[in-house]
Amino acid sequence: MNQPAIRKSSGYEFGEFRVDASRRVLLKADQTISLTPRQFDTLLYLVENSDRMITKEELMKAIWADAFVEENNLNQSVSALRRALGERRGDNRYIVTVPGHGYRFAATVTRVSSSTHADIEASSIAVLPFKPLLENQRDEALEFGMADSLIMRLSGSPDMIVRPLTSVRKFSGLDQDAQTAGRELKVESVLDGSIQRAGTRIRLSARLTNVADGRSLWVGTFDEEFTDVFTVQDAISERVAAALQLHLSTETRRELMKRYTDSPLAYELYLQGRFHWNRLIPTEVRKSIEFYEQAIAVDPHYALAYTGIAVAYVSLSIANDEEPSESFTKAKDAVLMALTLDETLADAHAYLSFIHFWFDWDWAAAESEVQRAITLNANSAEAHRAYGILLSQLGRYEEAIVEENRARELDPLALITRTNEALVYYYAGELSVAEEKLLAALELEPNFWVALLSLGKVSVAQGRYEEAVAQLTKAKHVSGGSAQPMSMLGYTSAVMGEREKAEEILQELQSLAGRRYVPPYNFALVHNGLRNDHDVFKWLERAHKGRDVLLAAFIKADPVWSRFRNDARYTDLLRRMKLL
Repeated sequence: MNQPAIRKSSGYEFGEFRVDASRRVLLKADQTISLTPRQFDTLLYLVENSDRMITKEELMKAIWADAFVEENNLNQSVSALRRALGERRGDNRYIVTVPGHGYRFAATVTRVSSSTHADIEASSIAVLPFKPLLENQRDEALEFGMADSLIMRLSGSPDMIVRPLTSVRKFSGLDQDAQTAGRELKVESVLDGSIQRAGTRIRLSARLTNVADGRSLWVGTFDEEFTDVFTVQDAISERVAAALQLHLSTETRRELMKRYTDSPLAYELYLQGRFHWNRLIPTEVRKSIEFYEQAIAVDPHYALAYTGIAVAYVSLSIANDEEPSESFTKAKDAVLMALTLDETLADAHAYLSFIHFWFDWDWAAAESEVQRAITLNANSAEAHRAYGILLSQLGRYEEAIVEENRARELDPLALITRTNEALVYYYAGELSVAEEKLLAALELEPNFWVALLSLGKVSVAQGRYEEAVAQLTKAKHVSGGSAQPMSMLGYTSAVMGEREKAEEILQELQSLAGRRYVPPYNFALVHNGLRNDHDVFKWLERAHKGRDVLLAAFIKADPVWSRFRNDARYTDLLRRMKLL
């Protein structure tokens, strides 16, 4: 494996510590101290302004300018920084609180420059969303779609690690700097560019940048008929591989040039589907299915469009309270058709694995499919994420942690990947690690409701009920109506002894069930907190009968069910689900 590039990086020194601003790391005797992105930004801002007092308002505006957050987010960041710097209660060697005002960095700071190795994987690349040539003529589906298509093509090379769209989609701003994005994504090179649809023509410029020193490794421009968009992608893929000096086998070159459809219209409809699905809002996900179906109507052999349908239906069921027998049946039909058309689609095998363990409860088939996905593409973050989830549900936590760690390395900025990694630690009983990882995910997006829900679960397990209520209440507010945070809030209220509030939440769930499908698992969870064991198993049986996806996801792994470990009704349920 090639050694990471060496470059000059500016930073600051104070006490035993060094802040490397270029690599965005905190070092103590050349050992990296773990910080989340927001925590690092907070530290860097304090260090850079060590000659004065910083108000809380100024610090929040500087660090969280792009998100709505509460003062508690800042307090948590500062508390975490103090722990990282080794401060104890009353010890203000580095960060001094100015009561009622803000903070001051107390240590003497020296600016330094040093040669460092980048913490990146060799032959790693990120393809950023393309920008419009003219700011007032945006075509976001095409901008994201071109990046998405090139990501899939370049991922066909086993010698190249390509960041998925889930990690790069945040870098869609018109003023986004490729080198800065590359450092955050921890890659050697970045491909970005601009694109415009003008009538029947597509105009595109692309640039490959070395992240270490900002050098342009390759620049290309294209002005072609849209019907030649695949030829443009062929040329970019080949020239990127050549610029990175990759020695391509015949098979790898074939993968780089692979076309999943020859129809520009089907391709354009597929791009629209991907664009709407990536918004991850139920109405948008359903709209994506419509575009995928239109793409298939144009090209019935378009395997990627079938895969898109499968992913959309799976996401609707697990995150948006869709009735599983309908959504998973449609998902399974679609993914099997995709694999009939192209058996080599690694992510399609990963999605089939999800279906096998969340709906079929066929754990052996699920493991076989996800192992097949990893064999086809060892650098598929989706495959490693799926394997980690499967292993955690089977109680194989050490193996699950390895897989989820790898998924996060491959897809470092994906919120769901980071959250799933934290959940595995939660299931394994490593609550402090789970908390740390969830706080890191929320640093990236404070309103990501799945991370808030998961953090609430961790807080309950730690006995920090008031914090859990605040986290779960916020998750309920920003989830868009999911019953999951609502039911966990009911469970928490019951555990705290607030039975009346838990009963109110049961009534709220019942009222919601009169308007749409509510997974039975949610009712069982609240009754669990209330110790209504007869009702617990009544609702768990309904969940079993209806193949409730939440039942498969949580019944064995989540510690909220630990008091039933020796209950014959519980063990019988696990046995019927083939989990024992």
